[in-house]
Amino acid sequence: MSGIRSVNIRPGVNVLSVLPHLNYKAWFALAEFVDNSIQSSIDNRKELKSVTGGRFKLRIDIDFLPAESRITVRDNAAGIASSDYQRAFRPAEIPPNASGLSEFGMGMKSAASWFAPTWSVRSSALGENTERAVFFDIDKIVHDSIEELNVISSPVANDKHYTEIHLENIRRFPKGRTIGKIKEHLASIYRLFIRSGQVELYVDEELLTYEEPKILSAPHFKDFDGPEIEWKCDVDFDLGDGKSAKGFVAIREKASTRLAGLAIFRRDRLILGSADESYRPEDIFGASTSFAYQRLFGEIHLKGFFVSHTKDGIKWEENEDEFLKKLRKLLASEDLPMLQQVRNYSTKRDAKNNRHTASIALQGTAQQFEHQNLSAQDFAVSDAVSAEPGSSEPIFSAPPPLSQAEQEVVTFNFSFRDQPWIVRIELSYSESEREWLSIQNRPSIADPDPRQIDIRLAMLHPFMAQYPNLGTDGLSAVLGIAASMALSEVIAAELAKSNPAVIRQYSSEILKKLLSRPTRDE
Repeated sequence: MSGIRSVNIRPGVNVLSVLPHLNYKAWFALAEFVDNSIQSSIDNRKELKSVTGGRFKLRIDIDFLPAESRITVRDNAAGIASSDYQRAFRPAEIPPNASGLSEFGMGMKSAASWFAPTWSVRSSALGENTERAVFFDIDKIVHDSIEELNVISSPVANDKHYTEIHLENIRRFPKGRTIGKIKEHLASIYRLFIRSGQVELYVDEELLTYEEPKILSAPHFKDFDGPEIEWKCDVDFDLGDGKSAKGFVAIREKASTRLAGLAIFRRDRLILGSADESYRPEDIFGASTSFAYQRLFGEIHLKGFFVSHTKDGIKWEENEDEFLKKLRKLLASEDLPMLQQVRNYSTKRDAKNNRHTASIALQGTAQQFEHQNLSAQDFAVSDAVSAEPGSSEPIFSAPPPLSQAEQEVVTFNFSFRDQPWIVRIELSYSESEREWLSIQNRPSIADPDPRQIDIRLAMLHPFMAQYPNLGTDGLSAVLGIAASMALSEVIAAELAKSNPAVIRQYSSEILKKLLSRPTRDE
């Protein structure tokens, strides 16, 4: 078995010269090596368990060595057997069993040649006491039309089994944030193997883990105080001609523009939708600002489909439209209306997460009011309002005080109806708040200088909670409307007006005179 002196790589000359130009991403190129390691462990599971006393666990190590411009990939799988040696190094030589992760006979060769002009493979096969090494120099192979490569053999202990790949003089050496993305994508691609404990995958000595998104457990959007439901539905579609799709779709507990979306698997390995590149067809997920885009996620396992030769895309043919049609119908069903729920329900936690933006909007609203002087003559409704105060003072019940952790507060001064006012606006994050808008008007109208009004807006109210991702402009608009309603209610009550339209008219004038930017005609 140790007598292998060379490997034939024909038609390697023509093929190898093209491989560096493949449209790979670094994580999908590295995934080719991981695929081979996993498949080797699957094909030889019984023997590997036997020699390890039943304790075998596949370990794969990927190490980036920038100072040496080198990447190494090492595993403790079954190695490359002597009977497979010639096939393993010949490009496009399809393996005898193409039903697993190694199906095109190109993965190791194409990924290695894409990364580096020079690379080598050392391997000791399970049950063989020989390590064999093959060295590739792509430029030399192409220039000299080399069709056979020497194999260097050396003795090792009979119980050694591994494969080690060295990529030298890297063309596209991953740096900085790219290393982080590689880790994130590989953990996503191999989440099923990691989840089951079959594989330990290390990158730069860091064990990769996949963080499972938490599924939303919440009441139906039509019954905010109703029983909690786990928002997850099973997918099981027969797409005809031996093709099928199984898995699940769920709503994330916490919205994520980066990480929501579908992950599409085949043979337990993710093909489409890893990490922040998830599969989000627009007719289901909508635009990037939609709640579906930020909350829906799932894992779909396809059967009977082919994939691209770089294993980063599904060959849907005409089946994608049928799959999406069935999926949309399922997600819109009345039994568990996922799409309706994700559009209409948002959690209080989302509102809390948007607190910093709300605070900025609050400060901006105060700046719009501050130092303004809105006189009685500024009101279009002033002629219709009695100039004499009502005989009874308006009564506003004081809302319960809030702790510092439950509120965002701003206080400002401005002149309103020719009187100095102090306005205090609170954004309440109290779970017990019931009213969307509450007011405390003090001191008495008989002691008017300065007047003070306390306005409280409940940010966890169901109405506000359904818009957790409003930006500063959107929140400023809501705050402006709330403040104008509060001020109008105080004045209307003091003037004892029986016409309820006065509040709406006053609100309109305050919004126009104080909180509107100048516009120009087009």
